[in-house]
Amino acid sequence: MDAFTGFPLTGLDFYEDLEADNSKAFWNAHKHLYDEAVRAPMAALTAELAAEFGQAKIFRPYRDVRFSADKLPYKTHQGAVAAVAPGVGWYVQIGAAGLFIAGGCFRPSPPALAVLRATIDDDVRGAELTEILTATTAAGYSLGGDKLKTKPKGYAIDHPRIDLLRHKSLTAHREFGAPEWLTTPAAVTEIRRAWNDLRPLVEWFAAVLQGVPEDTSGRRP
Repeated sequence: MDAFTGFPLTGLDFYEDLEADNSKAFWNAHKHLYDEAVRAPMAALTAELAAEFGQAKIFRPYRDVRFSADKLPYKTHQGAVAAVAPGVGWYVQIGAAGLFIAGGCFRPSPPALAVLRATIDDDVRGAELTEILTATTAAGYSLGGDKLKTKPKGYAIDHPRIDLLRHKSLTAHREFGAPEWLTTPAAVTEIRRAWNDLRPLVEWFAAVLQGVPEDTSGRRP
């Protein structure tokens, strides 16, 4: 595999054009740009990061439209995730808007969500998570993730961490756009730094959820 040399702006331009024409005809005519300017750099990047963060999964470029009202066939970004536990890990994405980095816990199974909420409820472990999130946002990351509009069953509305208990996913993310280093080998250094910024959060979730049985029913909380 070739060494990572950066994400070419050609890849960002490819996704901008794909957003305007998300058709099989466009994809077939420009797939070589995806292969060369998106897929290959992402594979090289994740290979360089694997020793420190684990082997990453590079997502397919095709959308699953079987149960979606949106029948557009192609994703308008390329993502990869280095998972350390079910639903827990680091994420990197490239698209028309540039580079996006995230990490945390995404769509845990119902059993995992129950364990997660019980841990957030604990005054010691829950306080640890609060401190980690405070430091993460201070470093320039934003918090996200689906959450309940009301309190989860079994928890008081005046719980000191009720906002965290509402989360069904909890991630931290940052939009980097297209800085000058994105097209250079220095991008791997910047992405490694960002993933290390998120390491305390990812490792907290991994410690809590490692070994929790995966839910295979297809249900999501």
